[in-house]
Amino acid sequence: MKGRISNKMGEIQINPDVIALYAGTIAVECFGIVGMAAVSMKDGLVKLLKRESLTHGINVDIADNRISIDFHVIVSYGVSISAVSDNLIESVKYRVEEFTGLEVEKINIFVEGVRVID
Repeated sequence: MKGRISNKMGEIQINPDVIALYAGTIAVECFGIVGMAAVSMKDGLVKLLKRESLTHGINVDIADNRISIDFHVIVSYGVSISAVSDNLIESVKYRVEEFTGLEVEKINIFVEGVRVID
């Protein structure tokens, strides 16, 4: 479902893929996030996604002009997952709400793996 904003000039519709791409760009800028993860249902393997395919690790749902975002991420080894998650939630919530004008209702983070960064 698309997000809809109505004003005196007309209506604005926002595709969930646009929000997913924007949220993914914000997420990879956050400290401790290595990147988005794709989980293969067939064999259960987790794969680090390239920057071009950030949206595959993010699910966006819009209902009643409220946004819910699910992130599947890989974090850096040795960082506090709780601190990284809090930072990710705050950054994404603030910037997506400013970008879209819609309320971010919920952000779920699924840590799919840990990676050592050189």
